[in-house]
Amino acid sequence: MEIMQATEAHARKWADEVADLVYETGPTTYEYQFGGREFYDEIVKASWPLAGTLFGYDCTTIAVEGDELLAIEIGFRGPEFATRKKTLGPLWAPLIESGRVTREQLGEIGRAAYLASYLNVAIPSAVYYVHALAVVESRRGEGIGKQLMHRAIDDSKKEGLRGLHLDVLSGTPAVHFYNSLGMECLTETVAPIPHQHGIPMEMRMSLDF
Repeated sequence: MEIMQATEAHARKWADEVADLVYETGPTTYEYQFGGREFYDEIVKASWPLAGTLFGYDCTTIAVEGDELLAIEIGFRGPEFATRKKTLGPLWAPLIESGRVTREQLGEIGRAAYLASYLNVAIPSAVYYVHALAVVESRRGEGIGKQLMHRAIDDSKKEGLRGLHLDVLSGTPAVHFYNSLGMECLTETVAPIPHQHGIPMEMRMSLDF
């Protein structure tokens, strides 16, 4: 197994696999925000090959074995979150032009994303933010996720950052995993309207260097 920064060559494949892995980090949230898997898949698959986007290959570290993608860690400096998030807007244009999504549907998606955004508290400028960490189901329990996290921590320290932050839905096994790495919960946030649709409390977790 190798752990490496994703490249343009990787960006030309594994779009389906990346979309599946990211989805597994918060199915209920993505279902709520996108109104189903169809539009979620369209946007994440369109984002993955584009540098500078929220799910872009350029901010993705991958674990691979031969031609198989085993895991991903998507992350960046805190201030990049807002910038990268804005890049998703133009990706809807082809869907609207093709008639696959109406402007009314897009408005509903935008409102859901806006309401769900209150689950994420502000990200400090001097930290590394892990946007997504996921391992394929058949390889979980082998320590691959831990290796990706340690790489993110080590790289962040080398860059002179002060810590690492991430958001995780409460009640998932991931909470215990992050606790085992020495991370602690800074805030617990509930967004009332998304909560009515099954979105649980979100926890901002931190590891200070």
